[in-house]
Amino acid sequence: MAKLLGGITTSHIPAVGNAIANELYEDPYWKPFFDAYPPIHKWLAKVKPDVVINIYNDHGLGFFLDQMPTFAIGAAHEYHNEDEGWGLKPLPPFQGDPKFSWHIIEGMVADEFDITSCQELAVDHGFTVPMQLFWPGLGDNPNMPRAIPISANTVQHPIPTLKRALDFGKSLGKAIRNYPEDVKVVVLGTGGLSHQLDGERAGFINREFDEMCMEKIVTDPEALTKISRHELVEKAGAQGTEFLMWMMMRGALGEKVNVLNQNYHIPISNTGAGTMLLECVD
Repeated sequence: MAKLLGGITTSHIPAVGNAIANELYEDPYWKPFFDAYPPIHKWLAKVKPDVVINIYNDHGLGFFLDQMPTFAIGAAHEYHNEDEGWGLKPLPPFQGDPKFSWHIIEGMVADEFDITSCQELAVDHGFTVPMQLFWPGLGDNPNMPRAIPISANTVQHPIPTLKRALDFGKSLGKAIRNYPEDVKVVVLGTGGLSHQLDGERAGFINREFDEMCMEKIVTDPEALTKISRHELVEKAGAQGTEFLMWMMMRGALGEKVNVLNQNYHIPISNTGAGTMLLECVD
C-alpha cells in the first residue's frame, strides 16, 4: 500500500525562480528565505518519496479566466513548462504517474468531488518553483520523484471555501492510502501566505494572521474552516487566498502531524513567505 510521509508548504512566487537561476542563495535579501530549505532537503534525501503531489494554482498558463476549473488533477505521462513571462527560462518536462493519477481521480469522484482530469497540462511557476526549491537540479537530482499536479482555483471567484479545501485533502489522503502499490508519497501545499499584488492594498502583508494560520493548521485545522472567503481576502489579501492549498495538503495528512521544520520571512516580493515541514503520525 502507498505510504503518505508528510506535507511541505512553500511560497511559489516567480521571483524565487529568478533567484534560483541566478544562485542568489547567500544574497542578503534572499538568504533568510533560502535558509529554510536545507533541513527539508536532508529530510527528503532520507525518506526518498517516489511521488510528489504538488497542489498549486495556475496563473493563466494551463487555464485562464474563461475556463477555470475548481479542482484539476493531472493524469499525464509528463508535464511541460512553457514561457510564461517573468523572465523565467522554461524547464525540462516533469515525469508523471498516470496510473496513480487515475486512481486518485476515481477515488475522489467516488467521494463526490467534481474533478477536471487533464491528460495534458502545461505547468507554470506555481508548480515549478516548489519543485526547484525542494529538489535542486530537478532531473539531475537522484531523488527527483514522479509528480502529480493538482490545480486549485484561487483566482476566479467564487473560489472554494477553506472547509471544502480541507475536505478535498481528506479525500485525497484516503485515495493515496488506498493505492495498492508500495510507493512513498509527499504532498506540497504551495502559495501564500498573505499578499496583495494590486489595487489600493498592494503590498499588504498580515504577519499576525499568517502566524496564526501556521499554528492552527498544525493543531486545529478545523478551526480555520470557520474563516469565510470574504474574511480570508480581508485578512490575507487578494492573493492570500492561496492558503486554501495549504488546507488541501493538511487535510491529506490525517489528524496529527509533527512539525519538523518551519520558517516565516517577510518581505519576499511583497509576500509573507511561510515554509513548513509536517510529518505524518501513524
